[in-house]
Amino acid sequence: MADTRTETDSLGPVEVPSDRLWGAQTQRCLMNFPIGHERMPLPFIHALGMQKYASAAANKALGLLEARIADAIMTAAEEVFSGKLDDQFPLPVWQTGSGTQSNMNANEVIANRAAEILGGRRGDKDTVHPNDHVNMGQSSNDTIPTAMLVSAALRVSRELGPALEGMVESLQGFSALYGEIIKLGRTHMQDATPITLGQVFSAYQTQVEAVLDALADVMPRLCKLPQGGTAVGTGINCHEDFPAEFCNQLNKVTGFNFEPSANKFSGISAHDELVALSGVLNGAAAALFKVANDIRMMGCGPRGGFAELVLPKNEPGSSIMAGKVNPTQVEALTMVCAQVMGNHTTITIAGSQGQFELNAYKPVIIYNVLQSVQLLTDATCSFTKRCLKDIRPDIDRIDELLKGSLMLATSLVPHIGYDKTAEIAGKASKEKSTLKHAALALGYVSESDFDRWTDPAQMVGPDKRR
Repeated sequence: MADTRTETDSLGPVEVPSDRLWGAQTQRCLMNFPIGHERMPLPFIHALGMQKYASAAANKALGLLEARIADAIMTAAEEVFSGKLDDQFPLPVWQTGSGTQSNMNANEVIANRAAEILGGRRGDKDTVHPNDHVNMGQSSNDTIPTAMLVSAALRVSRELGPALEGMVESLQGFSALYGEIIKLGRTHMQDATPITLGQVFSAYQTQVEAVLDALADVMPRLCKLPQGGTAVGTGINCHEDFPAEFCNQLNKVTGFNFEPSANKFSGISAHDELVALSGVLNGAAAALFKVANDIRMMGCGPRGGFAELVLPKNEPGSSIMAGKVNPTQVEALTMVCAQVMGNHTTITIAGSQGQFELNAYKPVIIYNVLQSVQLLTDATCSFTKRCLKDIRPDIDRIDELLKGSLMLATSLVPHIGYDKTAEIAGKASKEKSTLKHAALALGYVSESDFDRWTDPAQMVGPDKRR
């Protein structure tokens, strides 16, 4: 290998590219796991940088790490979580299931960068050691789950939550503009009784708000960290005050309220809180799929479908059918929802595989959790901005379908009974006539009563008769 330096680990020397900050264990991982193109996600890497910063700060505060070395480690770790060293983290998801190599990737990069800051050179472990200094009081087994939880909590709070709140605002805005419009309801994909657009969109709003509530409920579980449990949860080689001081330092960096987990054995051997988060994301996918698909169907047409909603025209829809425009934002969002549902299956299986004192499926769990969060965030923002905000109703088409529906006859049932009402609807359907014509022909109602009883405006709420 041209232009390399020699780094060593417990297995011996390894040649590492001179322009890379990582060391021997990172290089071995690159050599041993040439699998796929999926890399450990950057939000996780940045959280790992925060973890190393807080660890060094805690060890300094506890008098365990020389201030000069701690400060250099903290400076290097800040470069990691600020994204300045993203290209120094090349490892695949498909590696050791504990994430040990990703932990060592961070230890090596930060140690070498800290050595440079102190005037040393890369690979000089006498200046800053990746294990003895950067990894002081830590194990991969508590460090990786801590970074997993931190990255998930930050992304949900800072990105997905605001994206869903933006969708709620748009749904509210639509209802404010068009909520009083009465349209044909549908059940079983068949005509049903009338409903307002405000009532339709209130259901969508409630679904999205329920997701926000579920995220709020799971967030406290993400903020309890196993850091300080070290190898199996007992805390061997870790100062007894380290977990609390670590969280204190981490909270200064993140602005969050992370705290030590009450049971670090669970935090290392199981990832139930991330499975629970994925369950919420799975529920979000189900809700958003329903919302988007309803909008797609209400907008289908423009001549041969329901065509009750006019969707924005974002781009041409066909390479052969000139003038065709497709509901592409709906399609993108629903594809994302399908991916998130698949991710949840992976996370569920991986989360169940905590044999004894360690779950060894950590990389694939956090990869899929963060991908689901990112995809839902991006797709929700895009759908809200490029579709939902510019939807408008086709009032003429809505009125046409409403007036032609046989289900307006439902309002006659309290007055003339179910059987006579069904006879009217059946006659109108068979003869392709209006309900009114069939009702008057059968002589079951007067014209004035029919008009009064089948007024759609009186059919979109409970019967207020005394």
